[in-house]
Amino acid sequence: MSATTTFKSSISGLEFPKREEILGKSIRSSIVALIKDEHPDFDKESCIAMSELNIYREKYISHFLKSEAGELTDLHKKIIKSLSEDKSFVSKVEDEIDNRTFGQKIADGVADFGGSWKFIILFFLFILVWIASNVFLLLNKGFDPYPFILLNLILSCLAALQAPVIMMSQNRQEEKDRERAKKDYMINLKSELEIRMLDEKLDHLIMHQQQELIEIQKVQIEMMNDILEKIKK
Repeated sequence: MSATTTFKSSISGLEFPKREEILGKSIRSSIVALIKDEHPDFDKESCIAMSELNIYREKYISHFLKSEAGELTDLHKKIIKSLSEDKSFVSKVEDEIDNRTFGQKIADGVADFGGSWKFIILFFLFILVWIASNVFLLLNKGFDPYPFILLNLILSCLAALQAPVIMMSQNRQEEKDRERAKKDYMINLKSELEIRMLDEKLDHLIMHQQQELIEIQKVQIEMMNDILEKIKK
């Protein structure tokens, strides 16, 4: 590349394509402060490459998250990584893998069946058949005469076993809800950070356009001066 198509970075001294050049005066002051911490000589007239600026943008986000949460957790690190890789959390949330154990699947099945009208109707029919068989068919002299002690024992055992199984399913559901809430938080936080980044990029584009307009106006003024000089001659 020729000298007109490249520039030298003020912080690294490396050469980059001219299209990646960004002046210090078009960078947000908060990010300029981060750059000055490592490079005190950096000022508004200094230049930096877009790839180098993105590194400081990630550092700015890290500092922002630390100031908000007090500590940069693994969750925040995932968000910063996704910003740099431009990956979406939505697909990860939608493509959840069913990693339940066999016992958890049984607990969920028992909880689903025990909390349905099907279970209530079948259990009611079972009790009705049990009572009718002993009272009417066996004339209260069958295997479980009134007051149905065996039936009460079966109901007590069923309730004693069903309650902890349903609690197991509820605990797993609460854990799943917490995981979903965490993913919702990650999505919302990433959206907020991306809006901040977008706002900064818009500011940069506006500043860059203003600089180009100023350069164009300077060229036009020079051309007009040349024309005036020719007219005078």
